[in-house]
Amino acid sequence: MPDIGNRTVLAFDFGTKSIGVAVGQEITGTASPLAALKARDGIPDWTQIEKLYEEWQPHIVVVGLPLNMDGTEQEMTQRARKFANRLHGRFRVAVETCDERLTTTDAKAMLFELGGYKKLTKDKVDSVSACVIFASWSESQYE
Repeated sequence: MPDIGNRTVLAFDFGTKSIGVAVGQEITGTASPLAALKARDGIPDWTQIEKLYEEWQPHIVVVGLPLNMDGTEQEMTQRARKFANRLHGRFRVAVETCDERLTTTDAKAMLFELGGYKKLTKDKVDSVSACVIFASWSESQYE
């Protein structure tokens, strides 16, 4: 496995209907949005995720952890943790969680700047949120 700072990272923004995905590189501290995955009550098509792992061969995976603004947990927090645990169990790649408060707001602002309201589609927002989750996680590695 490469040294910390040189790893490929898959980032997920977990949702019950859509799961945003981004691939990031620690060396640049940047991530690119990938196509969001459809989910049924939080359950993705695992073959699609397997294809992502095969294509990108991540060294580590980051899943956004939805917390209340005061930092307390909610039902979605537990569901995101369960998703993270399933990723680890299926693919045996290290999985970390990262506080994702306000990532959707940040993602919407970024997309709006790039193209106005027409860019604010749900799947784009979810995957750009995954980019924001990666950036937040990446920054926290050096604190």
